Amino acid sequence: MSKLQVLTPANSQLIFIDQQPQMAFGVQSIDRQTLKNNVVGLAKAAKIFNIPTTITTVETQSFSGNTYPELLAIFPENDLLERTSMNSWDDQNVRDALAKNAAEGRKKIVVSGLWTEVCNTTFALSALHDVPEYEIYMVADASGGTSSDAHKYAMDRMVQAGVIPVTWQQVLLEWQRDWARKETYNAVTTLVKEHSGAYGMGIDYAYTMVHGAEERVKHGKVIGPNPAK
Repeated sequence: MSKLQVLTPANSQLIFIDQQPQMAFGVQSIDRQTLKNNVVGLAKAAKIFNIPTTITTVETQSFSGNTYPELLAIFPENDLLERTSMNSWDDQNVRDALAKNAAEGRKKIVVSGLWTEVCNTTFALSALHDVPEYEIYMVADASGGTSSDAHKYAMDRMVQAGVIPVTWQQVLLEWQRDWARKETYNAVTTLVKEHSGAYGMGIDYAYTMVHGAEERVKHGKVIGPNPAK
C-alpha cells in the first residue's frame, strides 16, 4: 500500500488512545472542548463509514478515569482494551485488534490520542518499527499534548519517521470523497453541521437561505420587528 493512496472506507482502521479525562486535564496544546468535539466528530465519521475502531485505555480505575461517554455512546458494542503501559503497542490485545483489521486490507491506521508526545508517539514509532507495512495517520486536532511545543515537536518527530499528519475533517471528507455517494451524503452533512463550526454553519445557511429548505429544528413563532416608541 502506498502513502499516495488516499484514505478510503476500505483501507482504513481507527484507534482511539486514552481519550480519558485525567489525560485531557493535562492538555494545553488545544482548547479541551474543541479537542473533545473533534474526537467525537471523528468517531461519528468512523461510524458512518463502518471503519473498524479500537478503543484503548490506560489505568482507568487508578487515575485516568472513564473514556468520554460521548465517545463510548457511538460504539456501545466495542470492547475497551485496558493497559498499564503508556505505549499501546506494548499490549498484545491492541496489536491483535490492529492485525485483524490489517488482514482485511486496512493497513492505514488513523490515530487519535492523548498525549501526543507520549502515548501517540511511542505507539506510532513502535508500530512502524515492528510492522513496516502499516501506515500511521496522526489526527493532529483530535490529539493533544501538555504544551504547544510538546504537541508540535512530537508531531514533527513522527512526521520525520514517516507518520502522515491529518485533521479530523480531512479524514471525514477523504472517506466521503465524492458527493455523488448518496448513501453517506446526508449523514456526513449532518455531522458537519454538528461538529464543523463555520463549515457547518455555511451548509445550514446554503440549505435554508439559498435552496429554501426548512430549518433543521422547530422553534416558536417569529415575532416582530416591533420598534419601541
